[in-house]
Amino acid sequence: MQRPDPVLELRDLSKSFGGLRAVRGVSLTVMPGDRKAIIGPNGAGKTTLFNLISGILPASSGQVLMFGRDVTSWPSHRRTAFGMARTFQVTSLFPKLSVLDNVLLAIEGRRASKFVMWRFLSSYRDVYDKAFALLEGAAFLDRKDIEVRHLSHGEQRQLEIVLGIASDPDILLLDEPAAGLSSGESAEMARFLQKLDAKMAILLIEHDMDIVFDVANDISVLHFGEILESGPAEHIRSSAKVQEIYLGTG
Repeated sequence: MQRPDPVLELRDLSKSFGGLRAVRGVSLTVMPGDRKAIIGPNGAGKTTLFNLISGILPASSGQVLMFGRDVTSWPSHRRTAFGMARTFQVTSLFPKLSVLDNVLLAIEGRRASKFVMWRFLSSYRDVYDKAFALLEGAAFLDRKDIEVRHLSHGEQRQLEIVLGIASDPDILLLDEPAAGLSSGESAEMARFLQKLDAKMAILLIEHDMDIVFDVANDISVLHFGEILESGPAEHIRSSAKVQEIYLGTG
């Protein structure tokens, strides 16, 4: 049987800002259903790398491919339409709208038709059905009528991921999903991520090592814009070099 194309492939990807090389020759392959993480301290180039992958920043050199197709010059919205979704460190929810309304807007925002909230529900039956299915799958259905501002910070982070998967992506880029969460909320986030569709690939950058080791089965360590080491989670956990530089055990 023929092996599927990678959902995402980076080939010698680099980004320079004047004389500063923020990302240096990064190569990475993400297959369907992969759970991969990129770790490293602040300033390692993780967010810049995500901005290159998602099309927010143009690459200085190298390639970004999706399903074998070169998308390096594509803008963000075209990559989204092709199967990529991304969350950010800062939430972008509508705090005075309900959980359900936020999800409805995320779904309709990916469609060509215009969404008018005061039309009869029957006019948008497919949109509502999808919203309810997303909320049920994320165990959020009981909170559908709550205004987002009344959710905990951890719940808001989870809801943003629900909005990210509203476009049915093949790969989800998670930019520090545990940022600002308490230890209890981080554990809940890990359980939440573990329940996401197994066919969808996930690539995350994260400082919380518990989240990384609970969710990712393959980890790459970024050091001054370069991949220092990559491998299965257990290999990275036991690497003396990684422990000394990044995990504070040296």
